[in-house]
Amino acid sequence: MNVKFQDTQANTTKQLNSSKQSSHSKPSKTFSVAEAVVKILEDMGVQYAFGVSGGAIAPVWAALHQSSIQVLHFRHEAGAAFAAIEAYFASDRPVVVFTTSGSGITNALTGLLAARWEGAKVILVAASTSAPQRGRWAFQETSAYTMPSINIFNSGQIFDYATNLESSDELTEISRRLALGLAQPGGFVAYLSIPTNIQISSLTTSFPRVTLSHTVATASEETIAECVRLLSEGPFAIWVGFGARDAAEDIRQLAERTGAAVMCSPRGKGIFPEDHPQFVGVTGFAGHKSVLTYMQKYYPLHTLVLGTRLGEFTSFWNPTMIPQRGFLHIDIDPNVPGAAYPDAKTFAIQSDIKVFMKELLKHFSVSNSRPTAVRLPRPELDLIKPCTSGLVRPKVLMDLIQDVIVEGSDAVVMAESGNSFAWGIHHLRFTKPGRFRVSTGFGSMGHFVTGVVGAALTKNSKAIAIVGDGAMLMNNEISTAVQHQIPAVWIVLNDSRYNMCEQGMVLLGFKGIHTQIPQTDFVKIAQSMGADGIRVESESDIQTALEKALSSNDPFVVDVIIDSTQTAPIGNRIHNLISQVTTNY
Repeated sequence: MNVKFQDTQANTTKQLNSSKQSSHSKPSKTFSVAEAVVKILEDMGVQYAFGVSGGAIAPVWAALHQSSIQVLHFRHEAGAAFAAIEAYFASDRPVVVFTTSGSGITNALTGLLAARWEGAKVILVAASTSAPQRGRWAFQETSAYTMPSINIFNSGQIFDYATNLESSDELTEISRRLALGLAQPGGFVAYLSIPTNIQISSLTTSFPRVTLSHTVATASEETIAECVRLLSEGPFAIWVGFGARDAAEDIRQLAERTGAAVMCSPRGKGIFPEDHPQFVGVTGFAGHKSVLTYMQKYYPLHTLVLGTRLGEFTSFWNPTMIPQRGFLHIDIDPNVPGAAYPDAKTFAIQSDIKVFMKELLKHFSVSNSRPTAVRLPRPELDLIKPCTSGLVRPKVLMDLIQDVIVEGSDAVVMAESGNSFAWGIHHLRFTKPGRFRVSTGFGSMGHFVTGVVGAALTKNSKAIAIVGDGAMLMNNEISTAVQHQIPAVWIVLNDSRYNMCEQGMVLLGFKGIHTQIPQTDFVKIAQSMGADGIRVESESDIQTALEKALSSNDPFVVDVIIDSTQTAPIGNRIHNLISQVTTNY
């Protein structure tokens, strides 16, 4: 594979760059290291910092409050990290998470791992124990004596870049590495650990300022020509993932000019309009049968894969998804193509998706368009009417969320791990990118009950989280939303149980498993913290409740008592689990 690197100066890069300053003389004004670090973060475009304070991080926390960065004090570090992920995707700006030492860091790790999996740009700034106190059982000691330093304090599987700041002289190199990471395509999760005594020490050099150009990988002319040749051999499909969200219009044009069928990953919903006649459905977890129908009946020669890893929840590694002559897999990460289907023929191309699509479109002009000659299979809508009696069926709730929220507003909609994202992925339909968020990679419970706060804050508009009662009890940030008057909305599927676990165990053949939890009144909880809410016990009340939630200026909880006997569309996940148990490797 031939690739070339093309220098571009994107707007976001300009925000990260500042004028080069090579002087290392003492600054005219004395700054602490904490103040210098915060100034560096400001210069890199950071507008928000989420976290939980503590004595060890106090100097940095104080410096953040004295800066232009808006500081939100959360109720739990994991919630702050999840909110930072969604704030990044809503604003396209890096977000800071701050914690104290010890448990503050470990509490945040789940959210930071999710940030790595999701491809967000998040910087953790946390305290560590000062050198003279290490190994002496300092309070919340954070050092190589007490923490798994090879995994936490070093770059690796958790952090793209991690370092412990021991001297202000290191700030120039740290600033350079942070700027490099933030300028690169895709995600970047960094960790800056600062001992408490270093935070308050005086800066001995000038503020480090680094000028960087942004390089974007794109395929060579020879590679593009080979792609055109392969795609021109006959019918092909386009498989769209979350990583292709910036190329939505180009993907639509390519599909319409070539007549290609389009499918998307669960995270890729809306990048290609789901009401388009060439859209055949969502793949993988809670996906649509119409996708498999297409692959089995229309036999595409190739599949153009754009910005998806094709992992388990996107493909279930189903061999039916392998096209006759193989994949053309484009991704900015060269390690992605070929990993999910190692035995399938794959033409791997490292490139920025948008840049690649711009080049590819030059070879498929409007005048040579090939409209779809056949009627492609489409996802079934299967609308059902609300009833005036009985508990709320999740399918009816999703239909009304579609009408009132998806089609009646521009709010971003998020679906929490569990049955919530199964119902949302399968039934909700989006026609624009950026309207739907779900985590099917790391898939941590608690992601969107807290992430909704970060999205609503940075968008300065409504953000809707569809969540389960288990996740809502686990870790929500209603109190934070109330404190800062953030217009977040939680729609709680309240069935008094971890229902994906219960239904999944039954489908796997295990009996007598109890997942029930006591019935909770989430409206009372919300109101006790200063938010508003409404309880829904009948399908006839859903529309009014959703409309009230949209019109409210306060954080709002819609507590929906749902029918727990309605099985979520998780059958393909169960079949895949069974196949993993029965397959001999």
